[in-house]
Amino acid sequence: MLSINSQNPQMRLVRKAVDVLKDGGVIIYPTDTVYGLGCDLSNKRGIERIYDIKKRSKKQPLSFVCSDLKHISQYARVTDYAYKTMKRLLPGPYTFILDASRLVPKIILPKRPTTGIRVPDNEICLSLIRELGQPIISTSVQTADGEDLGNPAIIDEYFGHIVDLIIDGGVISPQPSSVISLVDDQIDILRIGKGDVSAFM
Repeated sequence: MLSINSQNPQMRLVRKAVDVLKDGGVIIYPTDTVYGLGCDLSNKRGIERIYDIKKRSKKQPLSFVCSDLKHISQYARVTDYAYKTMKRLLPGPYTFILDASRLVPKIILPKRPTTGIRVPDNEICLSLIRELGQPIISTSVQTADGEDLGNPAIIDEYFGHIVDLIIDGGVISPQPSSVISLVDDQIDILRIGKGDVSAFM
């Protein structure tokens, strides 16, 4: 467990966490919606471990977090319309579904050319991505019965023996992101979560 200041992350601690990611580790880290379970996007073994930890079918896609819009554009096709829409809302509690680029590993795209991407409004999370220089897989940390966990001490009880590192960024009230598809410049609200979607209704 590594305690990092959520407002002003200590870079030496961020680098420690990034070293774990570079070594192929799986970590739990805070976002602006839930605690996320993640690894380096290019780490196939780490991704397989996440599917195992979540007891999730490999037919279900995984989303990932980027540091900003420019970063997103390397991993997805971003039209002018998508760019303007995301620019208004990011960083924030939204997952956008976009056409994936070739840089997105096939393992997280079961039978689909689209992918879910986030830019969370959380300084610890953004510092990790910037320092790693790569997107990080992001799937919510949950109990076996699907309850999102927001307390690092409880997360440690459940997952401390399974993952390589837990970042304590403080207790959060977990609530999933709103999921919005922007494929073909069509707005499709797939899940209403923490992010306000009233502008799209």
